[in-house]
Amino acid sequence: MSKDAPEPEGYDPDRDPEHTDSEHDEVVAHVEEGRELAAEQFGTLLDADELNEELLDRDSAEREVADLERQALLDEEENRRVTQWLSERAGKFKQSAAELRQVLAGEASANAAIESLRARIPEDGADPGADLTAAAFFDVDNTLVHGASIVLFARGLASRKYFSYNDIAKFAWQQAKFRLTGRENMDDVAEGRDKALSFIAGRPTAELVALGEEIYDEYIADKIWPGTAALAQRHIAAGQQVWLVTATPVELAQTIAKRLGLTGALGTVAESENGIFTGRLVGDILHGPGKAHAIRALAVREGLNLRRCTAYSDSYNDVPMLSLVGTAVAINPDSDLKEVARVRGWESYDFRTARKAAKYGVTTAAVLGATAGAGAVATKALRGRGAGD
Repeated sequence: MSKDAPEPEGYDPDRDPEHTDSEHDEVVAHVEEGRELAAEQFGTLLDADELNEELLDRDSAEREVADLERQALLDEEENRRVTQWLSERAGKFKQSAAELRQVLAGEASANAAIESLRARIPEDGADPGADLTAAAFFDVDNTLVHGASIVLFARGLASRKYFSYNDIAKFAWQQAKFRLTGRENMDDVAEGRDKALSFIAGRPTAELVALGEEIYDEYIADKIWPGTAALAQRHIAAGQQVWLVTATPVELAQTIAKRLGLTGALGTVAESENGIFTGRLVGDILHGPGKAHAIRALAVREGLNLRRCTAYSDSYNDVPMLSLVGTAVAINPDSDLKEVARVRGWESYDFRTARKAAKYGVTTAAVLGATAGAGAVATKALRGRGAGD
């Protein structure tokens, strides 16, 4: 290229007066070469400014990607340090997966209870005579209801062809084992949970509510212990909130509470999306420590003073709930809870009639025999009814 060749657009030799003629030619040659390469790649002849802008855009994009990658590494390192910090300080308070599921179950139950309560608050507000910082918490199965509410619910479902009567017999046997041992078998709990979840998956939440209303009238209403119901009404008359606390699905528990004129219920919460059950639980079945978590969460939201609250249960598994409040009462207690109540000086009531003989030293073998006989009769009756349907 000669010295007389036209200078490329954007080149001004006056900005650098020290350039020699040969250096000037070299710069012009590089710029021309860049324009030609750009023309080959982009199909047009870019001028120097456009070429520089293109290069700057690419550099900016590369720097942005590099910045994002660097920030991601920093975030990952920060998360690692936070996790390590929490783990090191958790010590003996570190939660197992099962404990965490119970915490989640308790929180979900309290949230559902508050949501239901808010929907029913009268427009004129709370009763001026209400005792706003005290409440009573009642377990359901064998405390308020004679038998297991979930078994009664399953009977209603079986009559509607949702479950088989063989499933009912299995549920009843699991409950019999629990009543005789005073301990929940976690394999039985898991099996019952999976069976229940398979039933509700894909069904509308409104369907379970409607079924609960019908089944309460058919199977549960005449199973309420009058003595326990009277204790609940005593708290209502004192202006206190009265809550059911149960592993039973919250929809059924809320129906029982509503029919008895109670404040509401804390129960097992099944996950739903757009009004349809997903087939998963929020956390786990509400039992044991989960009940205590639910009560504690509810107390915070409602401003309750747990030292002024009362809890009622029949089961040793509910000792965490009973120990949380100022007054604990054993109702129809199993043998282990009866002993705990004796040692701790808790009040105790026994509203049972069919099991009075147990108070006078009937052996476990005799009780097992009676239970097995009753179970056989019940299973035969159920099968006969199933055949006639």
